[in-house]
Amino acid sequence: MTALSFPVNWLIASLLLLVLGIFLSAYLQGAFRHHIRYRLQSLPDPETSNFALTVASLTDSFLTWGQPTGFWLEADAIYAARLNAIQQAQQIICFETFIMTPGRRAEQFADAIAQRARAGVTVQMVVDHHGTETIPQKYWQKLRAAGVEVRFFSPLSWRSPVEYLARTHRKLLLIDHTTALIGGAGISDAWDGQEKPGHPFPWLDFEVRFTGQVVARLEGLFLQHWLDTGGTVDLMAQPNAQTSLVKSEADSEILVTAGEDPTTRNSPLRSFFLGLICAARQRIWIASPYLFPDHNTRAAIVRARQRGVEVRILTMGKICDKPMVHYTAQELYGKLLTTDVNIYEYQPSMMHSKVILVDDTWVSIGSANFDPRSFCIMTN
Repeated sequence: MTALSFPVNWLIASLLLLVLGIFLSAYLQGAFRHHIRYRLQSLPDPETSNFALTVASLTDSFLTWGQPTGFWLEADAIYAARLNAIQQAQQIICFETFIMTPGRRAEQFADAIAQRARAGVTVQMVVDHHGTETIPQKYWQKLRAAGVEVRFFSPLSWRSPVEYLARTHRKLLLIDHTTALIGGAGISDAWDGQEKPGHPFPWLDFEVRFTGQVVARLEGLFLQHWLDTGGTVDLMAQPNAQTSLVKSEADSEILVTAGEDPTTRNSPLRSFFLGLICAARQRIWIASPYLFPDHNTRAAIVRARQRGVEVRILTMGKICDKPMVHYTAQELYGKLLTTDVNIYEYQPSMMHSKVILVDDTWVSIGSANFDPRSFCIMTN
């Protein structure tokens, strides 16, 4: 037998130093800061011509134009739409995602982009280092051997370990400078809903295709992360096709809220969601899987109900990828339920859609969740 012994005083001192270190770290990062109470009033009616410009000015959003040209619901349709878009690419494919896991969907995706790269199409990928950590190195080697350029967003570094908390949460596919597909689905078999026995239904998620000037705006956001990850951007080689587009009657105004490097004080996404809630006249319908609205947002929802706005919230139920988050989120339901906010928990499978409908005029889609991590840490 072996006996281990060490000074108790040394152990206590070490624990005290650890606790002190955690406290100082939290203090320096503002854990005890005074929380500002935001209260927006008298926003323009969503149907008025100055609504978009007002919201854009409050949220650092881009005001552009374009139109949705496709909509797909659930895994099979979403992945088929992406593969079809990739197969039609003739010049360039830009792709950015948070989640990728080994499996059938990842292999299908690799085969599709590798085939286009071998055909001479430029393929650029920005993938989150944390969200793709389960993908083996041979997967990336296969892509690079085919000519695909792969860059990892925010890898862990001993020089700045806290920065590892900042992730890219985008799911963005850009084709030939003319088409953009955005939504919430990662490249993972999880969206097929097969990971839980007895619950074979696919996750509730969607993908939307856009054309028009908005594609150039989204491409600019991608290029920012491409530069951040060490990629080279040759602006002389970038076609200026979008500037020659003429806005048609089918095009409409689009706000692009990037949420780049958000903080507790400067969060474009939080301001954007808050503005939509405060502007609603008839209804505000919210779909979000991880429902953690902060104090300001909850207060805005309550005020919306008090002025007669219909509020419905669709969120994840017991069948979800993060049960602890689900049960913790339920603790926030109380005040909302007492003001007649209708909260629905999706039953068949994981609910992963991120949508906000304001009256009958505006709809917000993308990859941002209704939680502090999306508001203040993640790039969406």
